[in-house]
Amino acid sequence: MHDFLKELGIEEINSGVCGAEWLESPGGSTLQSISPIDGNVIAGVKQASTQDYEQVVEDARKAFLKWRMMPAPKRGTLVRDVGNALREKKSLLGKLVTLEMGKILAEGEGEVQEMIDVGDFALGLSRQLYGLTMHSERPLHRMYEQWHPLGPIGIITAFNFPVAVWAWNALVAGVCGDTMVWKPSSKVPLCGIAVQKIVHPIAKAYGVPGLFGLAIGSGRNVGESMIADRRLPLISATGSVRMGKRIGQVVGARLGRSLLELGGNNPIIVMDDADLDLAVRAILFGAVGTAGQRCTTTRRLIMHQKIAGKLTDMLEKAYSQIKIGNPMDPSTLMGPLIDTQAVNQMMSALDTIKAQKGEILYGGHKLEGPEYPGGCYVEPTLVKAHKNMEIIKEETFAPILYLITVNDLEEAVSVHNDVPQGLSSAIFTNNLLSSERFLSHQGSDCGIANVNIGTSGAEIGGAFGGEKDTGGGRESGSDAWKAYMRRQTNTINWGKELPLAQGIKFDIP
Repeated sequence: MHDFLKELGIEEINSGVCGAEWLESPGGSTLQSISPIDGNVIAGVKQASTQDYEQVVEDARKAFLKWRMMPAPKRGTLVRDVGNALREKKSLLGKLVTLEMGKILAEGEGEVQEMIDVGDFALGLSRQLYGLTMHSERPLHRMYEQWHPLGPIGIITAFNFPVAVWAWNALVAGVCGDTMVWKPSSKVPLCGIAVQKIVHPIAKAYGVPGLFGLAIGSGRNVGESMIADRRLPLISATGSVRMGKRIGQVVGARLGRSLLELGGNNPIIVMDDADLDLAVRAILFGAVGTAGQRCTTTRRLIMHQKIAGKLTDMLEKAYSQIKIGNPMDPSTLMGPLIDTQAVNQMMSALDTIKAQKGEILYGGHKLEGPEYPGGCYVEPTLVKAHKNMEIIKEETFAPILYLITVNDLEEAVSVHNDVPQGLSSAIFTNNLLSSERFLSHQGSDCGIANVNIGTSGAEIGGAFGGEKDTGGGRESGSDAWKAYMRRQTNTINWGKELPLAQGIKFDIP
């Protein structure tokens, strides 16, 4: 085992269940965490049974009764302490993200920094959970609205951001007065355990040990239990569209709330007046960063015909300089895909691309040899595509970038919006009219729309999420906190009469 894991509390075999206390012997099967870097087993995790899940939810419910009564600024101090603890463990936790998920070290540490930033945001938010006052039409009446905690919430996260997305939800929901039950992806269980090892002692010190619950387990034992559980008024889930549709149906059937962050098929439009050097840097990070496994990964490049040839040449040159290999090496720019199944899906997509008359301009191969152990390394791929190819409307979670040529901005926006997903988007242009058109209601239909910056790397201060098949959820910044609370409208009559709204008369004779 790697020595640094011991400093995070990771052992050869780990409990994957924690409510008010760690459960020493969970009833589920043992899950092996395998590093995509070399295919080796990192450690084992004892998963939750349905009975273990019940204990975690019950602990979260009990903690909520106490946590909701703690003043929000006091809840903010707990989140502040979580942020400080993450600062101390930033390098170690970032390294674990790299080891278990495969993203390069800079991105692994950057993900932990994102957790820290969300903690800072949530601390300030704890003093800004504002309601509104309204003027009543009735004399001697006062109207206002206030926000109350929802209760224990369920958080389901994906492998590609194994720690940051938990923080988006848990730290914001925490200052709102909610407790939580977390099901991490089974592909990155150790990241979930390491985070729990950091935050659980803090919750205990504040007298709410069930505040942050953890239940690592199968979809059958934990996932299905969570989404059907009426004790969890909100399920926040990040993952595939297929998964999101299942969650939406089950949670909707019990009239619960869903906060869904699902697939992305993110385009960048590059106009003929764009700064191409700037665009290439953004495209490269957006398409190759995290080996194409971000929900905000740039998947479609829509180029004005006047610059298409030059931009394609620049990208081929840039792609040829990308160092692929062990993400623990600071000079590496692209690590492995998460597992061999992801590699097979990429190779299958490339076969479909060829069948649909797409042309592979660069890359497209699985990398093999002693410098690429484990079978998870691939070349990032550039594809000359046409707008009628069906596969460009799908999300392949791999570093495949489709290059599409258009004649003008109107055609570019049409191609841009002609997919089921609607997460992140961008345009590169130095023309004010073009940028404003793109940001208007006639432009991008995505939840995120940028000008002269790429699709990837959103700041935590803005609400994150998208439309259409992306699910409509919003997390992190702005007023996304409202998803974790319930709104209550209040009217107070401080007079001696009882006038009715709309001037209705209902007098007793």
